Amino acid sequence: MQWKGRRGSSNVEDRRGMGGKTIVGGGIGSIVILLIVTLLGGNPGDLLNSMGSSGSDTGAPYEETAEEKELSQFVSVVLADTEEVWAKEFQERGLVYEEPKLVLYSGSVESACGTAGSSVGPFYCPGDQKLYIDLSFYEELQRKFKAPGDFAMAYVIAHEVGHHVQTLLGTTEKLAPLRQKLSQEEYNKYQVRFELQADYLAGVWAHHAQGMDLLEEGDLEEALTAASAVGDDTIQKRAQGYVVPESFTHGSSEQRKSWFYKGFNSGELEAGDTFSTKTP
Repeated sequence: MQWKGRRGSSNVEDRRGMGGKTIVGGGIGSIVILLIVTLLGGNPGDLLNSMGSSGSDTGAPYEETAEEKELSQFVSVVLADTEEVWAKEFQERGLVYEEPKLVLYSGSVESACGTAGSSVGPFYCPGDQKLYIDLSFYEELQRKFKAPGDFAMAYVIAHEVGHHVQTLLGTTEKLAPLRQKLSQEEYNKYQVRFELQADYLAGVWAHHAQGMDLLEEGDLEEALTAASAVGDDTIQKRAQGYVVPESFTHGSSEQRKSWFYKGFNSGELEAGDTFSTKTP
């Protein structure tokens, strides 16, 4: 991706080295629960207190490596590009795009959705409309998920920004009440569609990034590889040796690739209705 020497976003909040509290027994399940509590108007702090936490704030100043400095500049440029694309898309529809903040952290971080460790990976919190990223995930994306390349990381950022777009358009608010009405298995089906829509929106952004001549040869393949690598079936098979489709929350590798590619080909916000299609 063509990014060096280009404008970065002013909406980056650096909290690296500040520490926080890590949820005991935390992980993806914990942060999802916290997101649900926040969306339903609850106090995530109450849940954190009941779960227990352990302090991890050392108070030591954070020393950024040269590699981390370059990566922080990269995510800032990608965020700026998403701001430009979505501001234009919203304006064309008579809407105002409210830019999210991107929080860089190390180890653990506190958000309006609760406290999360880096093990949960990058996430978006609708409660404060902020994206949270521990830059060590870039190495994990390459090493653990076998998805190298800067545009693989750009896809991850664009996916989380996609969740912000969903929040601004009211989709997130509509999804939250279903959690109390449906069984876990039935709710997961809606959650998968929600995540696939964020993949589609990431593809829409990539479509416009290509139109701005920002993509280089191989970038699209890097994004598709990353989308496939974080599919529920791929992750489950690697972790436990077998797949449990009814427990999917983000979609299969094929679904995630497919919806990102649909967004990339279309570039149209309205064509990403994953909730109406019979089989996403």
